[in-house]
Amino acid sequence: MKQFFCRCLLVLLGLGWAVLGRAQEFVLKTDAFKPYITAFNENDEELYKQLIPNDKAWDFLAQNIPLFECPDKQLEQTYYFRWWTFRKHLKQTPAGYIITEFLPDVNWAGKYNSINCPAGHHFYEGRWLRDDKYLKEYAQFWFRSGASPRSYSSWAADAIHAFAQVHPDTVFLTNLLPDLITDFREWEKMRLDSTGLFWQTDNRDGMEISIAGLIGQKNQGYRATINSYMFGNAQALATMARMAGDKTAEREFTQRATTIRRQILTRLWDDKAKFFKVIPRGTGSLMRADVRELHGFTPWYFSIPEEKHAVAWAQLTDEKGFRAPYGPTTAEQRHPGFQLAYEGHECQWNGPSWPFATTITLTSLANLLNNYQQTVMTKRDFWNLLTTYSRSQQRILEDGRRVPWIDENLNPYTGDWISRTRLSTMENGSWATKKGGRERGKDYNHSAFCDHLISGLVGIRPGDGNQLTINPLLPDNTWDYFCLDRVPYHGKLLTVLYDKTGKKYGKGRGFRVYVDGVEKASKTTLERVTVTI
Repeated sequence: MKQFFCRCLLVLLGLGWAVLGRAQEFVLKTDAFKPYITAFNENDEELYKQLIPNDKAWDFLAQNIPLFECPDKQLEQTYYFRWWTFRKHLKQTPAGYIITEFLPDVNWAGKYNSINCPAGHHFYEGRWLRDDKYLKEYAQFWFRSGASPRSYSSWAADAIHAFAQVHPDTVFLTNLLPDLITDFREWEKMRLDSTGLFWQTDNRDGMEISIAGLIGQKNQGYRATINSYMFGNAQALATMARMAGDKTAEREFTQRATTIRRQILTRLWDDKAKFFKVIPRGTGSLMRADVRELHGFTPWYFSIPEEKHAVAWAQLTDEKGFRAPYGPTTAEQRHPGFQLAYEGHECQWNGPSWPFATTITLTSLANLLNNYQQTVMTKRDFWNLLTTYSRSQQRILEDGRRVPWIDENLNPYTGDWISRTRLSTMENGSWATKKGGRERGKDYNHSAFCDHLISGLVGIRPGDGNQLTINPLLPDNTWDYFCLDRVPYHGKLLTVLYDKTGKKYGKGRGFRVYVDGVEKASKTTLERVTVTI
């Protein structure tokens, strides 16, 4: 018995030293970033509380999010702000944890105020939380609780797979595979017709009052969005089937992905306009619409296009195309249908900048820079788009203070949150109850930001195997230092840092990658590295 207790004591001491050792491995100190959360709480009117209220926010975030430090304090602030708002949307239900889009209940939502439109963004963003139970239950919620997973276009299978690339769990994925295959087949019944293309209404694509949508019968169109989503879903299903040892399903969905990709490249690409466009449905022809819309970049979200299609990206930096001071416009500005309306429907996609679409564009651009040999776009273009997006996420209060803010749609020239301005006086000079009530769009969870910094700017590129690529998109000579610390990946914690002089972090000069505190790669400059996890 004495020997047993001695062994137990040695084990406990060993664990204790391991914990202490792990604590010493971290580069950034957690409490250094608590003032951000304190300030967010102090400036917040907490109208709607869910699983984790403001007074518990720091405890949750300190335990769950990667820490980030850089010289650009506005960007740094936005990073912590978006985790602070993401936390607001965690909701515990009888069917498990879910993530909401709106904090107040809205009458167009499904079960427990769930809306599947931004769920793909939720998975890509939330995959960087250290505790994976929230997204696992959220994934099961959509397909096993009587929820509405097909109310809006969705890339659910792709996004769930993307989550599992950070938190690998073959049993979880293969268990969910039959549900995801059923979901795919239901989409085919609903939205695949004799043309071989998937179609959607602009409203159910989450993009009301679009220019191309007004052309098609009942706003229907063969869009790059839903077709790209279905490609991503098919590709993810093929991967999951391979994990499950189901060779029949693997072959089927590999072929389906190939077919969908061919349709996108041959039918939706306009070689004259050099852009992916909508084909309005029900017009008696299969002519493409005469407008470039920002969602034409969606194919790159799944790395569908070929090298030659990169020419489309010239429109992103063209002031007659999509470029604007507060974020990319949702339609090209040269088109006569482009407008910024403060009347009619509060959510229009015919001109305003939408964080949802900017999120798609940023992920697509990161893929272009990582996966293609092209000369149209550079790291500087990614940096410009990311910092513009960051700086747009603000609001000036009546007392003149500028505070972090995320809402629905932006005036791309002034930074005004259009939907908020409209809704605040819509019903007898006040908030419209039937539209969601007071501050409907406040802390709106319809986009991502932290994932762009982690997988884009810092460059952690998740994968299924034990080889991990880190390819920073920070332009040369932009910062003297940065550190992304305590990043969960395959059951380990990563640290990625750059220190020009070696004095900031005391680890030496240059770019370094650590896995559980062990240095795995070092370079004098920021460049692509691959490490074994």
